[in-house]
Amino acid sequence: MPETATTTAKKPSVSQFGPAISGTPVPQPQPPDLAELIRMRAYQLYELRGREEGHAEEDWLQAEIDLTSSLHNKAAA
Repeated sequence: MPETATTTAKKPSVSQFGPAISGTPVPQPQPPDLAELIRMRAYQLYELRGREEGHAEEDWLQAEIDLTSSLHNKAAA
């Protein structure tokens, strides 16, 4: 009969998980990603138009223009 090696799994130590909970900083809320911002702006344009159907692509593209130019202007400032 072949010999089998038995291994005992080591429990990870507390230090492997980082600092204690009491010393952990509270995570800050992250801003929405660019796609989410575009979705929100496109919906805003849809509402400003009176919820008129048939302009989804136009609203999306306009939202992209609005937001990317806004981000570009902020980065240049």
